[in-house]
Amino acid sequence: MTNHDLEKIVDTTDEWIVSRTGIRERRIAAPDEASSDLAFHAAKEALADAGVTPEQIDLIVVGTATPDMLFPATACILQDRLGARHAGAFDLSAACSSWVYAVAVAHGYIASGLAKTVLVVGAEVLSKFTNWKDRNTCVLFGDSAGAVVMQPCEPGRGFLSFYLGADGSGGSLITIPAGGSRIPASFESVEQNLHYMQMNGREVFKFAVRCIPKAIEEAVRRAHVAIEDVDWFIPHQANIRIIDA
Repeated sequence: MTNHDLEKIVDTTDEWIVSRTGIRERRIAAPDEASSDLAFHAAKEALADAGVTPEQIDLIVVGTATPDMLFPATACILQDRLGARHAGAFDLSAACSSWVYAVAVAHGYIASGLAKTVLVVGAEVLSKFTNWKDRNTCVLFGDSAGAVVMQPCEPGRGFLSFYLGADGSGGSLITIPAGGSRIPASFESVEQNLHYMQMNGREVFKFAVRCIPKAIEEAVRRAHVAIEDVDWFIPHQANIRIIDA
């Protein structure tokens, strides 16, 4: 879906979206596609690239905030479709940072000897939780999945450090209020659009600009690497203003 497509839906322009977000287009899943469908295709490609069969997988970790359903876990649905009969499977939900958390968890399983081959998948179908009448959010999000196969490596290679943090006090800044045990689905929750994403963009921006540099500095410190020696920084691709700031 391009910015020009969005011009037909909400009061916006390509120039407005690009100047504020840097986004020109986003991918949208088909009406009958769920997170497990995107995860399946990403997983198949990752396994093929790694030369690993589903039977060799010890654990599947899916990072997602948009699971197929409350339960069973999307990871279990994926495990069945892949035919990974020997694999444990569970979901991990940490919103935008789900992928980083999932990779860190997989690293821990491998380092502790609890697993040798771990399939990590990040998958989101946010379009189904987007209010397409809200120009402040609908221009930002799309649907996608990525996967990686992780195994032990030689000393000195692999991940050098992780830094994971949280600040639950900002939980209301970007949320889907209904659908959980706090506000179960009801006629009223649907009527009030509580199953769509709600975001305080200004405060989310402030939080990201404050926390991303801190996270980078701490990760580099834990890796015992000088920040001047880092060749690539790959920040969360929220929007160009956050990255530039």
